[in-house]
Amino acid sequence: MTIPFPTREFSRAAPAGHAHPPLPRLVVAMGDPAGIAPELTAKLLQDAEITTKAAVLVIGDARILAQGAAVAGVSLEVDIISNARDVPTEWTKPCLLDLGHLAPESVPLGRISRQGGEFALRNFSTAIALATNGHADAVMFTPFNKAAMRLAQADYEDETTFVMKSIAFSGMASEFNILPQVWNARVTSHVAVKDVAPRITQEAILQNLRLTDKAMRDAGFARPRIAVAGLNPHAGDEGTFGREEIDIIAPAIRIAQREGLACDGPYPPDTVFLRALRGDCDGVLTMYHDQGQIAMKLIGFEEGVTLLGGLPFAVLTPAHGSAYDIAGKGIASITATRNAALLATRMGQSARLARRDGDDAGFIPRIAAE
Repeated sequence: MTIPFPTREFSRAAPAGHAHPPLPRLVVAMGDPAGIAPELTAKLLQDAEITTKAAVLVIGDARILAQGAAVAGVSLEVDIISNARDVPTEWTKPCLLDLGHLAPESVPLGRISRQGGEFALRNFSTAIALATNGHADAVMFTPFNKAAMRLAQADYEDETTFVMKSIAFSGMASEFNILPQVWNARVTSHVAVKDVAPRITQEAILQNLRLTDKAMRDAGFARPRIAVAGLNPHAGDEGTFGREEIDIIAPAIRIAQREGLACDGPYPPDTVFLRALRGDCDGVLTMYHDQGQIAMKLIGFEEGVTLLGGLPFAVLTPAHGSAYDIAGKGIASITATRNAALLATRMGQSARLARRDGDDAGFIPRIAAE
């Protein structure tokens, strides 16, 4: 199943001499070479729907991509670019920016390694630089392995933080998990459970509701309906199990409603996703990581997409991991990767149209592409 996009009519007229705007430029950073990332990248490049809806540029090593294509059993035709400085501002045929930085035999399949982390980090850094410098409308990456990334860079926390530091972004950014049936946003993310409650504030909830509304509109929702989960069992049961719902969450929701956001709650965390599945809402804002992740992965583990929202450009990836246990077997499902690419394409096109009409969010300083 692929993610269905809500219908969104763009009223902006095409520029003189152009019946349609150029294809959105999608830059794909190859992920961990010891996992399923290479074969997923190869399958993505062979997907005609993706390559006709977006101008795709993969960043990695030609030898690793060839290995992935062999595992996936696909034959690829791509233009090779050997230096990031030679990446054009526009292209149509699928391209590979070959950094030539990893021999396949130096990283055994199914094992965490510093070399694998370095490979993925350099690919990701280069993709971020290209997007920041105006050479891409959206970025995606095939699965990383955080343990390998931390061997390569000890202070690596997560992808959102990495992008924010890389481009000196001081705005609000957050991670979203997306399925065909529902979006999931969260107030806190990669923090210990004992640190969650102190971080649940009215301002944090409001910021995330506003960001969720904007991200979903960018993806095509006219007025996204957001259900807000409580923090405590049974949403506190009228204060019996905690007062966060009464003192913090409900007041934040009321403020957001006055601002025009279509949100409601707080709902008991153990039933809020049932509301989404029966169509009562389009997205769920949860209070912490596993409150939403467990539900989302049970609903559709092989379909899920992760979006880093709020950044100057959309960054997406399949929600599953590097899958070391099936690496090299040629059985990895392309569904989530394909969903990520389709959503990245749509969000990239939306961003491109906005920039064309002078609605850009602001200037981001140029950074060096390796």
